[in-house]
Order: sequence, then C-alpha cells, then structure tokens
Amino acid sequence: MSTDLTFSPEQLHAVESILGYSFKDKKLLEQCFTLASASRVNNERLEFLGDSVMQFVVSDILYRRLKGDEGDMTELRKAFVSNEVLWSVVEEMGLKRYIRYSGKQQNLGKKPVASLFEAIIAGIFLDGGLRAAKKFIVEKLVKVRSEKLFKAKLAKEKNFKGVLQEYLQGKGQPRAVYQLIQKSGPDHSPTFLVSVKTQSHRATGTGNSKTAAEQAAAKKLLESIRQGKTE
Repeated sequence: MSTDLTFSPEQLHAVESILGYSFKDKKLLEQCFTLASASRVNNERLEFLGDSVMQFVVSDILYRRLKGDEGDMTELRKAFVSNEVLWSVVEEMGLKRYIRYSGKQQNLGKKPVASLFEAIIAGIFLDGGLRAAKKFIVEKLVKVRSEKLFKAKLAKEKNFKGVLQEYLQGKGQPRAVYQLIQKSGPDHSPTFLVSVKTQSHRATGTGNSKTAAEQAAAKKLLESIRQGKTE
C-alpha cells in the first residue's frame, strides 16, 4: 500500500531524474502517480490524454521514417504502445515503487502500471508542451523499443539487407550503399566480394553470387551495429 500522496524532496528528485524532465507543477507530477483507489484527484483523465499524445507522436515518427503501407505502420505502432510494452518500460525505469494506490501490492496489476506511462506523458505535455512530451516518448519508449525490435527481428530474419534497410529507415538515415569490389575464381564457381556502407558503418562480405555477398556484408554490418562498433 502506498497512500502518502505527497512526494518527499528526495522522491521528487529521484523521479524527475528517471524521467529526464523537471516539472514546474510538482502537484501535477504527483497526480500522474496517483491511482483512483488512493484519491479522487488521480491520473485517470491524464491516462486518456497521454494515450492520445503517445499515439500521435509514434504515428508521426513512423509516417516520417518508414515507407510501409498503413497496415505495416499500424502493426509497428502496436508493437510500441501495447500495455505489455508500456508495463515493461515502467518496470525497467524503476517507477512502479512510486505509484500511489490503496490495497496490496500484489493487486497492482499490469494495466495501472502501464497506464502510468501514459499519465506521465500527459503530465509532461501539460507542464512543458508537445516538444517536451515528444522528447520523453522518443527517449524512453521509441529508442529503447526500436533496439529491442531490431534485435528480435535480426535473430529471426535471414533477409539481412531488408533488416538493415528497416533499421536505417527507423533512424532516419539514407539507404545503405552496396558496391562490388571483386569477382574471382572460375566462371562455374565464382566468388564475389561486396562492400556495404552507411553513414557510420562499413563492412564487406563474400558469397558465390553477388546477392549472397551483399547479404553476408549486410549481416556483418548489422552485427557491428549491435556491438556498437564503427569503422
């Protein structure tokens, strides 16, 4: 049970440090963390507003960065804003302990924890405007989730060129450039050496066809990105 609705100075500092945003209206911040079970002044209306702001910001980012159709963008947006994702983000940020509610902790389900993220978005939007809210969404949700989706897709996919292109689009970067460096060996069993280059990475790959060499180069470059290496 956590029914003390007022944050201590230490708690305020800790929460704002996690959020990366300092509220001008500290009461609004406290309201973001207050459930209906604890007070009539709670975060239910904030959740409604925050969900709309989040949907708009994520939709705008996907529209600008991806070339997919409506169905593709809708599915990807779901992968960013589902209750399961928002719950995991709040858990990873360590914010659950600051929720104000009445009852036993085991009764605090995933939905109110996930809704906290939406309420925080609304709080930042009301306190600091759309730019501040967008910055929070990008830093705490889009970037983190993008990396997880990218790694999960890379683990499943064999079309490394396609995965690389989606990754670059998601980062707002231009397409990768592939170049045939060398073709060697007999005509019946040639070996192709291909390079691939992005704004910050470069790699080479070999294969028994130009396409296979490009896939090998893309795979190696993706591995470099995952490991944080640059050339």
